Amino acid sequence: MSTATQKTESPAPPPAEGSPSVGTLLLQGLRSNMRQYGMLVALALIIVIFQIWSDDILLRPLNVTNLVQQNGYILILAIGMMIVIIAGHIDLSVGSLVAFIGAAAGVMMIKHDMPWGLAVVLCLLLGAVAGAWQGFWIAYIGIPSFIVTLAGMLAFRGGTQILLDGQSLSPFPDGFEKMSTGFIPEMGPYTEYHNPTMVIGLVVCAAAVWQEWRARQQRAAYELDVVPLGLFFVKCAAIVAAVMAFTMTLSSWHGAPYGLLILACLFVIFSFVMRNTVIGRHVYALGGNQPAAKLSGVRDKRVTFLVFVNMGVLAALAGLVFAARLGAATPSAGLNFELEAIAAAFIGGASASGGVGTVLGAIIGGLVLGVLNNGMSLVGIGTDYQQVIKGLVLLAAVGFDVWNKRKVGS
Repeated sequence: MSTATQKTESPAPPPAEGSPSVGTLLLQGLRSNMRQYGMLVALALIIVIFQIWSDDILLRPLNVTNLVQQNGYILILAIGMMIVIIAGHIDLSVGSLVAFIGAAAGVMMIKHDMPWGLAVVLCLLLGAVAGAWQGFWIAYIGIPSFIVTLAGMLAFRGGTQILLDGQSLSPFPDGFEKMSTGFIPEMGPYTEYHNPTMVIGLVVCAAAVWQEWRARQQRAAYELDVVPLGLFFVKCAAIVAAVMAFTMTLSSWHGAPYGLLILACLFVIFSFVMRNTVIGRHVYALGGNQPAAKLSGVRDKRVTFLVFVNMGVLAALAGLVFAARLGAATPSAGLNFELEAIAAAFIGGASASGGVGTVLGAIIGGLVLGVLNNGMSLVGIGTDYQQVIKGLVLLAAVGFDVWNKRKVGS
């Protein structure tokens, strides 16, 4: 008998010791991003439930556009609030600052006929000054942020009443109102979809896939575990599908609103700052362990001061967007906005102890609240029950964070 016939098939070699399996990699990824992935799943379930319950009204192009415009200012506040909470602080004044900036804008544009572009710049500077004032007392004097921003909440609300004398001011110039209610103009040949919005969607898809590939390459360069290539392509395909579905929905109506572009720019800028810059890493270090951060050379007072200046600017921007959407400056503007922003940050993955959270998480948390509000209104649930449900959602999110920390610690 020849040796060829005697040769038997050798068993496959066992996996190299220390190389994790696909299941292990998936489990590690889920554990490290449990809050964020959990909220994504929760958001998807909420959308599916209310889409069915509302007889397919929730995802109609008009309603999706309204959803973006109605929640744009809350999402802007949520980004700033997430950074404040990561740094280990809280800001209770943002709702009143929204009203104060809206009142200041009304006085400048309506009473004094100031060009709206100049008024916008001055209002943003005013927001920076307000944030710097609070940041000074918190960072350099050492008064707790809860007390300082509580005082700010009262002071800015009173300032709003003084500026408006208890009455509303309207109308704002058309150019200013388009900042919140306007849409990107149509360009190119006629199609069934809004051409500029479709181009923006394709660019976003390409950028998202490139960012995922870049992050994968960086992990591989540092010899960290990466998910298998097949799962990576599945993740990228899911991202592209979600972005294009959203893009085509907007494109079938009037296209992307200007408010969405403002929010997208903020998301890109602050995601980059918090991930890739020194100041972003210092914010995380300060919130995670302030004494250790100080010993490592982090200038804690300067970082805290800048965090509140940033929050003031974002609150001013949210105030301008809200006033532009409302078409008037009103004394009651911004009521409970600080609670919505704080809830969005915690639902999106922030930790009460600081040092944890992402800008994407703030957006997800704000969308969870926004879809809940919109969906419950569509199916006729009263505002009293809506408040109860949102409170329970917030409690469940923070409770899950506490449970997850205990489980990891054990």
